[in-house]
Amino acid sequence: MSSALKNLSSPSVILGDMSAVEHARIGIVTAVWNQDITFAMRDACIDTLMSAGCKESDMVSISVPGAFELPSGAKLLLSNHKMDAVICLGCVIKGETKHDEYISTAVAHGIMTLSVMSGKPVIFGVLTPNDMQQAIDRAGGIHGNKGIEAANTAIQMIQLASDIKQLEKKKIGF
Repeated sequence: MSSALKNLSSPSVILGDMSAVEHARIGIVTAVWNQDITFAMRDACIDTLMSAGCKESDMVSISVPGAFELPSGAKLLLSNHKMDAVICLGCVIKGETKHDEYISTAVAHGIMTLSVMSGKPVIFGVLTPNDMQQAIDRAGGIHGNKGIEAANTAIQMIQLASDIKQLEKKKIGF
């Protein structure tokens, strides 16, 4: 369904008990480029995590110059802090050239690769709008706030990891 038809910031599915986030260490990497958008996403992300029970002292928030640096910032957090998840927040607005496509593709690939290789959820909270109005609409406007969506995704992935660990403890046999 097109985002033009709904506000995407309230999760349609809550996956059981979300208590694992109360003890989780979560990193947030925010691009400074388009900071009116990205900082609104960051603030909403932090508010959502705290509402879910995450302590501010268990969050590490850093800034990087632009979206292209998000995977590097996430890698630095994962390498230097014990993180249960890292949320990457950025905004790449389409321009007159294909530059946005190259940046968006590289960032998406970098975040996905880091997540798979580290075994930790690295969340893609990067807007790729056609113009500034679309960015505003998705950073607290009529389509919600991508920062909230990214926080909800991190919460669900942290809980999934916790649930899987519990399955291991209940395992019988080999």
